Amino acid sequence: MKRILSAILLVIILCAFGTADTLTGTWQYSGGIYNGKAEPASKDYTLQRQYDDAHYNALFIEKGAEPIPYEKGNYTLKQDTCFETQTFSAEPSKLLNVTLKYRYQIKNDTLTFNGVLPNGTTVQEYWKRLK
Repeated sequence: MKRILSAILLVIILCAFGTADTLTGTWQYSGGIYNGKAEPASKDYTLQRQYDDAHYNALFIEKGAEPIPYEKGNYTLKQDTCFETQTFSAEPSKLLNVTLKYRYQIKNDTLTFNGVLPNGTTVQEYWKRLK
């Protein structure tokens, strides 16, 4: 009986961490904290990411205009860690073909990424699920 209760408790604890096997869906940027400074999402445009099982496509969207792809890449999830590799950037990027490591968590409809960029910037980004 103790083993069953221990196993159930372990499953509950693991589920509480909010990790998933995939980020599949559409997520919209809703703000972040960069080097300890909070930055809200822009009111002039939105940033969205569309994930399938292994890839993402990032879009810049202004009202009344066609969405502009600004970044694409691949990702893998291992436990609470997301590894992202940018394979396309609309702007010159030092991150092209560099794999970044983020801790991630999904809680309700919010995806949170925590990590340190190669330039030393600490990031905590919030993305709301749209689909």
